[in-house]
Amino acid sequence: MKVFITGGGGFLGTYIVQKLVKRGYSVTNFSRSRYPHLENIGVHCVQGDLNNVDELVAAMKGHEVCFHVASKVAMWGKKEDFLRTNYKGTQNVIHACKKNSINKLIYTSTPSVVFGEHGFEGESEELPYPKKSYSRYGMSKAMAEKLVLESANDEFFTVALRPHLVFGPGDQNLIPRLVESARKKKLKMIGNGENKVDVLYVENAADAHLCALDKMLTHPKLISGQAFFLGQGPVKLWEFINKILIHYGIDPIDKSNKLSTRLAFTIGKCFEALSSLFGLYNWNPPMTRFVALQLGEHHYYDHTKAEKLLEWKPKVDLDEALGRLN
Repeated sequence: MKVFITGGGGFLGTYIVQKLVKRGYSVTNFSRSRYPHLENIGVHCVQGDLNNVDELVAAMKGHEVCFHVASKVAMWGKKEDFLRTNYKGTQNVIHACKKNSINKLIYTSTPSVVFGEHGFEGESEELPYPKKSYSRYGMSKAMAEKLVLESANDEFFTVALRPHLVFGPGDQNLIPRLVESARKKKLKMIGNGENKVDVLYVENAADAHLCALDKMLTHPKLISGQAFFLGQGPVKLWEFINKILIHYGIDPIDKSNKLSTRLAFTIGKCFEALSSLFGLYNWNPPMTRFVALQLGEHHYYDHTKAEKLLEWKPKVDLDEALGRLN
């Protein structure tokens, strides 16, 4: 079977591709950059832009399934940049699939699509999209996810997976930033340190994508047009962060070194206002409103739907996962 994937050279994408190749599938990766580590395992790599629909249509020719993993991930940036990649790019992927009679699309979404002004504890996929989002990333992904799910019909099958706080070897985003900030003594606990979250080891996240593929191949109507939360937890966020810091030989953050969520939120609002005023979009502010809420509020979800319909469960537990970190 010929499988097309966008963003296969990224953190999660690489794990998905490796599992596809191991199954014996012929895989084509579509990305802006070259990825020798994919070429070395026999992946056909096409360089292109999600915003060039003609390039997408040409690259997808002859494939049977599409994984759309690529996205712009950042805590801050121009709204137009997020929309260009995450929304318009997804629109183009759907168009290219239909042009090539590819009727199975597996979309990598995020729980950030439902995260608004407060946290969640064990909520299901029935959660609506928020009326207000403090994340331009989350907002753009919500628009894209809605597009993917609403495009599903009896001839075009789609599914959206929402992996939460994915970590593991190869991560260039979540853990490296935490570790760097802690080493510089800049990391402070936000909130009371008791908030619980979902986390997900990257290999478990990749497995979920393969489970979705299996269901798409056997019972597509069972899952089509639906979103699925993915996670393993809940865990206390700051206990989890401290385990990571200890793994890297860094002193853990204690509760004497903390900010209230409300104060962190206000600081984030100020950084966002100043960044917008001076046109500073190509940097990571020390705090944003979204980050304050993510670090200080509960955000974990019910995974029953993924376990039942996708027949997915995490294979690697958190203790083993932490031991595998670089």
